[in-house]
Amino acid sequence: MSDSPWPEGVTVVGRLTPEYETVVTPAALNFVARLHRTFDPRRRELLEQRAARQQQIDRGNLPDFLPETAHIRSDRSWHVAPIPLDLQRRHVEITGPTERKMLINALNSGADVFMADFEDANSPTWDNLIQGHINLREAIDPLRAIELQTPDKVYRLNEKVAVLLVRPRGWHLPEKHVLVDGQPVSGALFDFGLYFFHNARRLLDKGSGPYFYLPKLESHHEACLWNDVFNFAQDVLDLPRGTIKVTVLIETILAAFEMEEILYELREHIAGLNAGRWDYMFSIIKKFRNRPDFAFPDRAQVTMTSPFMRAYTELLVKVCHQRRAHAIGGMAAFIPSRKDPIVNENALKKVREDKLRESGDGFDGTWVAHPDLVPTAKELFDAALGDKPHQKEKMREDVTVTASQLIDFTIPGGQITEAGLRLNINVALQYIEAWLRGTGAVAIYNLMEDAATAEISRAQVWQWINSPHGVLADGRKVTVELVKQLLPEEIEKIRALYGEANFAASKIPQAAQVFERVVTEKQFQDFLTLVAYEYLE
Repeated sequence: MSDSPWPEGVTVVGRLTPEYETVVTPAALNFVARLHRTFDPRRRELLEQRAARQQQIDRGNLPDFLPETAHIRSDRSWHVAPIPLDLQRRHVEITGPTERKMLINALNSGADVFMADFEDANSPTWDNLIQGHINLREAIDPLRAIELQTPDKVYRLNEKVAVLLVRPRGWHLPEKHVLVDGQPVSGALFDFGLYFFHNARRLLDKGSGPYFYLPKLESHHEACLWNDVFNFAQDVLDLPRGTIKVTVLIETILAAFEMEEILYELREHIAGLNAGRWDYMFSIIKKFRNRPDFAFPDRAQVTMTSPFMRAYTELLVKVCHQRRAHAIGGMAAFIPSRKDPIVNENALKKVREDKLRESGDGFDGTWVAHPDLVPTAKELFDAALGDKPHQKEKMREDVTVTASQLIDFTIPGGQITEAGLRLNINVALQYIEAWLRGTGAVAIYNLMEDAATAEISRAQVWQWINSPHGVLADGRKVTVELVKQLLPEEIEKIRALYGEANFAASKIPQAAQVFERVVTEKQFQDFLTLVAYEYLE
């Protein structure tokens, strides 16, 4: 007989402390293992289907609205299930990792919703994951137990806080610290299962519920898998089906063609869709990387007013409102500077323009990355919507979007510049370095960079190297040799930025190794974080 305290077939590789054992319990891991054994084979099949669809695009078969699901799109009779009261008003949503100080500040920020992130804003070290679950549990505690004492301040929750949603990792990511039958558990099922097991009933007792954001879906089949996971989990814990409510990020180009189908598959559980703009750009680069007729210019030149981005966001609003779901706008990633008022003035002007456009287009809310942006976004959405929690009456019948509009990636006057190439190298290096140290959301040059924006940077460099259109405005071809020439120069800039002591203590050498690998290998790596996960201690 085994002396292991864990369920049969479950192994915990991560370190355990008495505090960690309050969430990493045999009962919770038994629940996670049941989820994994039941659904992991389908998860792996769906990941194989992603690879098959990539091969079809490489062969010239462009994405289109699915003929086999036309009946779902044409049937006007179905709508998503009623949405709970505390998810009706979502004018401003703030996102961030589950680190204790940031979690308290986000819940206190004045935003309507806080999305606590185990995905792109989180570096999935074991300590980050388990401490994050502890922090969430304490924040949910009816006694409001969570606090943080520092030499300067004590952080506690206000009386009124944002509604909590949690984003688990995507279907593609493993969790190597917990093995089920000798294999790493699915990161998505681990994050969802641990949180749901410990907190679903406690949230319901508080008058809220287990609410989630779902990332990186590429098809309605992947949404169907999540729906089956939810039904299984609710049945096991003897909760009514439909208790779980989710918002799906439409952040892949393929999901943009299946928005209605995704809503349909999750119709008992879904509250809305979100325009995940940064990952959406990364997805376009990734899916069309091998097409000789495609190459994006510098990432700063690809804006939300680009015609294909307008088509995507306006279609999202129309689809959501016709199905009585919320449409949530994209991220304002600006980080206000307390030293440079001119930087703030220029950036806040762009934030205001962005949020005015979203509220005018019919979005019911929007995302910000920093508490200081909450008042700006709140002012604009409150002005547009007044006392209404949402504007679903704005049906956008004027919008008609074709498949060709979603994939016409023309950027008039767009250029690839040496400055853009250098910025991609520099930002990717700094982000990967922070991620390897355990920080998944990083302020770099007054922007909040997470895995999505780092993915854009490295994917662009790879594609510029491999595309015949990867030519700088001065006529030079972007090559492996050019990137290797610029890499040490950008590292020296980072050294000057960090200072000698901080640079010596940094993981820039490892970050440079990861970066060089993902931009110079002939085979494109689907996710930077999968490669970097090999280096994560």
